[in-house]
Amino acid sequence: MFRLWCKLFDESGHLLKDTVIKNENPELSRTKKILSGLHDACYEFDLGEPIWLDANIEAFKRHSKVRFNRDNFIEHIDFSYMEIQVIEED
Repeated sequence: MFRLWCKLFDESGHLLKDTVIKNENPELSRTKKILSGLHDACYEFDLGEPIWLDANIEAFKRHSKVRFNRDNFIEHIDFSYMEIQVIEED
């Protein structure tokens, strides 16, 4: 099973909302599971999906965890940053 933990934080670093997105489809690649999980989390949080910048991609490759701040979103957001982290992989 693949699980992606998605969290929203305020300016002081307090957790506002979180969700765990599960994907049990063994035919999908890791990248597709991550993008699908991010899509599902943004739908659940009623957000537009963030834009992946080069720095986000590099951080995610190194740590399986990344933060998206206001620069990654097109619309105004009412939180400081969104963090996603892979917590379980097949």
